[in-house]
Amino acid sequence: MTDETLPAYKDLPVTPGAPADSSWGLWGKDDQLGAFNLQTPERIAAAAQLVRRGRMFPLSWEMELPNPAFGGRGNLRHTLWSHRDAGTDDCYDNYYPQSSTQWDALCHAGKPGAGFYNGVQVADVTGLEKKNGIHVVARRGIAGRAVLVDFGRWAQKTAREFDYEAQSDITVDDVEAVLKDQGATIGTGDILLLRTGWMAFYEQQSPEWRQRAARRRSVPGLKSGREMVAYLWDLHVSAVCADNYAVESFSDMSFTLHDNLMGLCGVTLAEYFFLEDLARDCAEQGTWDSFFVAAPLNKLGGAGSPGNAIAFR
Repeated sequence: MTDETLPAYKDLPVTPGAPADSSWGLWGKDDQLGAFNLQTPERIAAAAQLVRRGRMFPLSWEMELPNPAFGGRGNLRHTLWSHRDAGTDDCYDNYYPQSSTQWDALCHAGKPGAGFYNGVQVADVTGLEKKNGIHVVARRGIAGRAVLVDFGRWAQKTAREFDYEAQSDITVDDVEAVLKDQGATIGTGDILLLRTGWMAFYEQQSPEWRQRAARRRSVPGLKSGREMVAYLWDLHVSAVCADNYAVESFSDMSFTLHDNLMGLCGVTLAEYFFLEDLARDCAEQGTWDSFFVAAPLNKLGGAGSPGNAIAFR
């Protein structure tokens, strides 16, 4: 499938009888990869040429953060013990793979009344088949070109008012303005790395503030709604990774990115990505793309995984 044959959002669905605004069937009726199909061997090989200086930027936040965890999830408990005088072993308890830097699997969020990506239903996810689980992506791997959209740095530079303590929206116009300011472009199959600036703000806050923040339903992020879903689909990105909780602000609960971009379009979302070091290097070098590689946990039927991603430049 070429760039020219990929349908625009206005032309969805592509399969008769599929839900409105869905890409179900675009890569086959049994597909479970969604937009990761756009990471073709040719695009991966081209992205590898972005490694010019041999710099590596791990994109995982500390596993203990945020603390307390958001979304009703628990915090990790780590036990370390020694073997005789020259060995150790450890155990993780109460571990929620989506409590820190993480990928959502396509079985994590679906469209109410329709199901998960490509028509998968709850019984297909929880039953023996474990459809749309994180293992599907893990057994393939994630690799390709990533483009950083540094909204946080742009907002500071342009004095764009933005409240990190409220349900503030990053709009389509904002994303376009950042890309224009950076002189960056997003191509088919790319991963969009969104630095909202929320993570840097969070790390400066007191334990008391963090306690209050964890009880909120959302944090600042991409504006929910049809316009944003259409925009991201028409970019034909393979995934959207952000440095905040949930990627989106949930400002429009009737049309969320989770339900529509993931459930109907098969575009994966990823959250709590640590982008500070990468963003600093991008700003210093004046280039915003990287070779991106990630290896999610190979957990059969998992609804999410630690990010396990590195950007190479």
